[in-house]
Amino acid sequence: MSLDHLWAGWRSSYVSSVSDSDDGPPGAHKHSSEEDPSGPARCVFCAIIASAEEDQTLHVVARREHSIAILNAYPYASGHLLVMPLRHLGDVSEMSDREYQELFLLAREAMQALERAYGPDGMNIGANFGRAAGAGIPRHLHLHVLPRWVGDTNFMTTVASVRVMPEALDDSWRKLREAWPQ
Repeated sequence: MSLDHLWAGWRSSYVSSVSDSDDGPPGAHKHSSEEDPSGPARCVFCAIIASAEEDQTLHVVARREHSIAILNAYPYASGHLLVMPLRHLGDVSEMSDREYQELFLLAREAMQALERAYGPDGMNIGANFGRAAGAGIPRHLHLHVLPRWVGDTNFMTTVASVRVMPEALDDSWRKLREAWPQ
C-alpha cells in the first residue's frame, strides 16, 4: 500500500496569513493588571477569576494562591474541568516555578476528585497551546482534566456534532466540591 499525497501549494499563503491574533477583535484576549477590569479586553477566564459572584454560580471548584479549577461550560463529559493559572498567561514558559508547580498539583487534585466523584475507567489531561492546536481561548493557558469511560462516545458526536450530557453543571459542581481533596 502506498501513501498518496494531495498537494495544495496555494494553502501556504493562506496558513501564513492567519494567526492567533485573528481569534477575535483586536485586543480581545490581551490582559494586564493595568487594564480596566470591565473593559472589552478581558478574557472569559479573567472575568471569572475577577468576579465577585459565588463559586457555585461560576462553577469554580477550587481556588489556590496562583491557580483555579472550574467546570468547562462546554464539557466533553460530565465533570470536565479546566485548571489554569490566575495570571493571564498564554504559555507555560511564562509561568514562575511556583505557578507551574501549583498548576500541576491542582490538576492532580482534580484527577483525585474526579476519581472519587465519578469512578471513571480512565482520565484525559491535556492542553492546547495556540489556535492551530485547538485552543478555544489561546491566550489564557488552561489544562483540560476529564473523566473517560469505555464507550463514552457515540454516534451523536460523529453524526450530529452533538454531545449528550447526562448531568447538569450544578450537579457536577456539587459532586466535585464534595469529592475534592482537603
